[in-house]
Amino acid sequence: MNAKAENESSPLDTVKLLVAVGVLIAAIWGFYHYEHSSQLLRVGGLVGAAVVAALIALQTTAGRGFWTFAADSRTEVRKVVWPTRQETIQTTLLVFGMVLIMAIMLWLVDMLLMWIVRLVTG
Repeated sequence: MNAKAENESSPLDTVKLLVAVGVLIAAIWGFYHYEHSSQLLRVGGLVGAAVVAALIALQTTAGRGFWTFAADSRTEVRKVVWPTRQETIQTTLLVFGMVLIMAIMLWLVDMLLMWIVRLVTG
């Protein structure tokens, strides 16, 4: 039997995630605290801290799982056969036409029900 062992997160993973969140919170605090500094430096620091936090988070079991999921999703998106422009336009027009037909049908049913209610209530 070939069963894949599940990786359970360790307490160290929790600490790493807390550190990553702490780095992000400190970066956001610094961004607003040093508002008198150049905005380019503040944004650069914020982006840098986000990259550091992501690198720390990717060292955990949950981070590796997320990275694997993102890579698998990218692979699946590349397998999709996207419709051509003509197919997209034709499908859109068909949907608009069906919505218009349904709207007219529902309007007619509503008018019929309103006529019946007026007839019954006087």
